[in-house]
Amino acid sequence: MNERLDTGGILAALRSVVSGSKGAVALHEPLFNGNEWSYVKECLDTGWVSSVGKFVDRFEEQLAAYTGCRRAVAMVNGTAALHMSLLLVGVKPGDEVLVPSLSFVATANTVAYCGATPHFADSDLKTLGMDPLKLDAHLHRFADVRQDGCWNRETGRPIRAMVPMHTFGHPVDLDALTEISERYRITMVEDAAESLGSFYRKRHTGNWGRVSALSFNGNKTITTGGGGAILTNDDELGRKAKHLTTTARVAHPWELSHDQVGYNYRMPNINAALGCAQLEQLPAFLERKRDLAERYRKAFAGIRGIEFFTEPEHARSNYWLNSLLLDEAGADARDAILELTNKSGIQTRPAWTLMHRLPMYRSCPRMDLCTAEGIARRLINIPSSAVLGAHRDQA
Repeated sequence: MNERLDTGGILAALRSVVSGSKGAVALHEPLFNGNEWSYVKECLDTGWVSSVGKFVDRFEEQLAAYTGCRRAVAMVNGTAALHMSLLLVGVKPGDEVLVPSLSFVATANTVAYCGATPHFADSDLKTLGMDPLKLDAHLHRFADVRQDGCWNRETGRPIRAMVPMHTFGHPVDLDALTEISERYRITMVEDAAESLGSFYRKRHTGNWGRVSALSFNGNKTITTGGGGAILTNDDELGRKAKHLTTTARVAHPWELSHDQVGYNYRMPNINAALGCAQLEQLPAFLERKRDLAERYRKAFAGIRGIEFFTEPEHARSNYWLNSLLLDEAGADARDAILELTNKSGIQTRPAWTLMHRLPMYRSCPRMDLCTAEGIARRLINIPSSAVLGAHRDQA
């Protein structure tokens, strides 16, 4: 273990920030502080709890307005939203899709749902997301750009899409990745599951991909219990997303007819009611989370061998999950820190197991992944709930 790394000091720094909490401190928990009871009760009182209702429409309208996208389509969860996003841009069996190895498993799983193959990309230390410089160099070596798109010369498969993910809410370098997607004729789909409330060059994430996916799982910045959404600035794709996720049902007052294979991916009205109440509080949640991040930054500033990860340049992050990065020399202390903090009632966790290390994806194509490997060895997520941060009116 690196003698310079003060594990006791790390625990003390964590405690100094979360000291006002009662009992164990969760990694991320929801905050219900607004109209949640009222809106959900209205669903129960009226009986509109299932797949249609006014709160679904309201939630979609509010999401579109907040993110600046033309269309938002509410769905049952973020994984379904990403699956549908890939289908909408034409990903099909036999294709390859560029995805980061450092991501939640859904990013790769949804590619597999389409019958396609994940092609793993490395990460950038400045953003924790897909590295555009390494991606460009990688594509330059083996990609063949044709009239009908980009093809992998080694595998003979088309590279249909790329899925940059905004890791822990920190926006990737969208300008550089957009340029690469256009030059190589690879459609961009943003995995914005973690980035509601995050902005790149003063524009909300989700506006660069042809379609993008959000998540509202119980541990996200706002929650609908389970839930997700597709964002798009293409009206036709938005209409198609709504149709396909509503079992491709043809509109009719009483007949049940469907014009193609569809998906029952609709968000229930009762979940959307919860989402409407949460979305009303999003600015306050973001204030609290930024306050928490700033207190962490100050608390860890004097501890050698560790860095609190802050938002990338030209970005404003929602700080969904706060992260510590150990120096490479101290990486072997990671598990000891995880054990000490969790035994002390402060929930921490490492990054996800890298996708290319999972048994079902070990044979998939990939570039050199040394940066993602280094991040995975050294990263620790720490408690990030909005309830831990001070609202400006309460500070």
